[in-house]
Amino acid sequence: MVTCPIDLYATATVVLSDGIGLVRGPRDCPKAVRAVALTLERFGVDALDAALSLESPIPRGKGMASSTADVVASVAATAAALGRPPDAELEADIALLVEPSDGTMLPGVALFDHVSGRVRRRLGDPPPIDVLVLEFEAELDTVAFNAIDRTAALRSRADSFRESLSLIEAGISTADSELIGRGASLSASTYQDVLAKPELPQVFALAEASGAVGVNIAHSGTVVGMLFNEDAERLEWAAAQARSRLLGLRATHRHRLIGGGSEVRCRLLPDEVRC
Repeated sequence: MVTCPIDLYATATVVLSDGIGLVRGPRDCPKAVRAVALTLERFGVDALDAALSLESPIPRGKGMASSTADVVASVAATAAALGRPPDAELEADIALLVEPSDGTMLPGVALFDHVSGRVRRRLGDPPPIDVLVLEFEAELDTVAFNAIDRTAALRSRADSFRESLSLIEAGISTADSELIGRGASLSASTYQDVLAKPELPQVFALAEASGAVGVNIAHSGTVVGMLFNEDAERLEWAAAQARSRLLGLRATHRHRLIGGGSEVRCRLLPDEVRC
């Protein structure tokens, strides 16, 4: 999958203190708690306890990589509290031990094998693109979805996916948002036979009417995005039309396409390290 990192973030705080390797964290975020434990284990740390807290505005169950954001933020905060520099490869390794993951920990836009991580190719930084996120009421159980082998279905559409990737790569290398949009749209329409989104034809029609450069989708979720050159007026018109036309639409969100990666800040306190 090609990543689509946007300016929406999970924030993890990890406090390390003397102990016996216990990890405490939110009960509703067991994946992030496990990620902290795996990070401590990776660095051979068993004489410290970790307390994790998380804040995230990312909608859950929609395919917006909310779990990946929680996990990556938790790994980055734990590593930083141990005095380790940011390491996207480490974050990817541990995220994949927890579950199939998005590749948004990698800088820029990247091609990432979300199951095995064998493919981790950085494509470059995106040009300025605004994303109108269409959040629908429906949710998808990503664990159940990823448990089904869809290799045959994907391979039968390999030519279309290769063309999509070529367009996106060309768009990134030349800072051409329209090529990126064409590649994203081709991928979205091709993927309909793998995970159908009943509202997608209407979204494509609205994208054309509003002058969007393309449409992208969550490949294991229910959200759909419309990609715009930096044009607030067209985007707001499209958002208003979507709210009036699309059944099951819960909310619209405006975001920017950005480069992936984590940001770390730490404070040293008398008896603990807080990151």
